[in-house]
Amino acid sequence: MADVIFFDLDGTLVDHRSAVMETIGQIVSAAPDATAAPEELVAAWWTLEGRHMREYLAGQCSFAEHHRHRARAFMPLLGEPVPEDPGLLDAWIAERYLTAFERSWRSYPDVRPCLEALKGLPRGPRLAVLTNGDPGQQRAKLARFGLLEYFEAVLTPAELGAAKPAAYAAACRWMRTDPARAVNVGDMLDSDVHAAALAGLTGIWLDRGIDFVTGGPSPAADGTVLRVERLTDLPGHLS
Repeated sequence: MADVIFFDLDGTLVDHRSAVMETIGQIVSAAPDATAAPEELVAAWWTLEGRHMREYLAGQCSFAEHHRHRARAFMPLLGEPVPEDPGLLDAWIAERYLTAFERSWRSYPDVRPCLEALKGLPRGPRLAVLTNGDPGQQRAKLARFGLLEYFEAVLTPAELGAAKPAAYAAACRWMRTDPARAVNVGDMLDSDVHAAALAGLTGIWLDRGIDFVTGGPSPAADGTVLRVERLTDLPGHLS
């Protein structure tokens, strides 16, 4: 039995992609002067999110600044002027995006049954969340769905000083465990499974049938990858 199981959050515990798409769809539908078709604008926001999130994770900007960068690039596509005052950009993000985004959060139905089953295992593993997201926002997601109580720690770049994949070693040190006794579960084949394995952990791929980045079918994986289609399959694999 593993000593610690790390869970990714977005795409694993909470349906981040659907929440983003729903939120931006609402913003676009209320923009009469938009410069492109709704589906193009939604895709543009998703691309901007990935680009500026990478800047944040690389330490090139703060979490608030990465939101401002997104807004500056996206507002012209809506046919809206871009304010110079950062405070007005923050207000746009808060009022137009974050409020609706938070309403759109959904936890996958297999999450709580999985956590309850793990909790019931004899000499069961300790559980932690390992995520590249903002600590406040990620804890708010877990609290919304009553999931915080299951986890000994919620680890982000703010606590560890590094993002995945570099964060795996630091996360094991934080949890006082050896990587060989740790498991990482996530929906991203490269960053959650292959990178975890390179760091000495056991990576388990949660294949929900969709590529988190493209929205298309899941990527191909070779036969050596440990794979589950539902989190409720995970306890059986561990025991």
